[in-house]
Amino acid sequence: MFFCRLISTLLLTATCLLLSSGFSTATLVFPSTVTALSTERVITCDYSFYVQRLSCEGGVIGVEEALYGRVDSEICSQGRPASQLLNTNCSQQAFQHVLRERCDGKRECELSQNVVRTSDPCFGTYKYIDTTYACFPARHIVVCETSYLNLRCDEGQVLFVYSADYGRHDRTTCSFDRPAVQVQNVQCSLRVNKVAERCNGKSSCTIQATNSEFGDPCVGTYKYLEVYYTCHCECSSFTHELWENSSDAEVQ
Repeated sequence: MFFCRLISTLLLTATCLLLSSGFSTATLVFPSTVTALSTERVITCDYSFYVQRLSCEGGVIGVEEALYGRVDSEICSQGRPASQLLNTNCSQQAFQHVLRERCDGKRECELSQNVVRTSDPCFGTYKYIDTTYACFPARHIVVCETSYLNLRCDEGQVLFVYSADYGRHDRTTCSFDRPAVQVQNVQCSLRVNKVAERCNGKSSCTIQATNSEFGDPCVGTYKYLEVYYTCHCECSSFTHELWENSSDAEVQ
């Protein structure tokens, strides 16, 4: 009995370490100790000028389900001939993976129809994008180029970085006393994994926002590091408690 409990505890420890480190072969893995603020669903019909927009106020996006195709004859059916609605077993492979890579860990995310029209999962069928996503609580911090990012959690909690971008998205952030030419490029962004690799699972973390640390996505532009993160309960504490309970129960 004790051996079985020991194995279960070790498996739980391994799972918690994977979650707290943000390990994933392809997409962001959200810690099980973080509860979503809300769950939203957005459906966008397949028009070339339509854009699907996901957003979380006070949090970040975690895509749960995503479909490009048709699995229902009623959705986005207005004004369409019956022949375009018959196939309800139509979905583009890997679309959910693409959307997660694009949107997970961000506060806002937009997807145009042109992005998904790279392949047609069911020719002649009128399609739509159907996305269900959760909003997870997040803290937001921005540090200007050459400054230091300092993240810290309360006792008993550890860091989990949802996303980190190094570059520039607007002309106002980190613009004081900078020449106009250094803040004009607002299409400059590089998603960096090094912040999560350096900080996840720790109670505090410091990293400098520099080109030597992250690379230079836009030479000549003054950049900043933008991070969304949270503090959550340390898995090892929960595991240690289970270990003690298992040991006590075995002794009794």
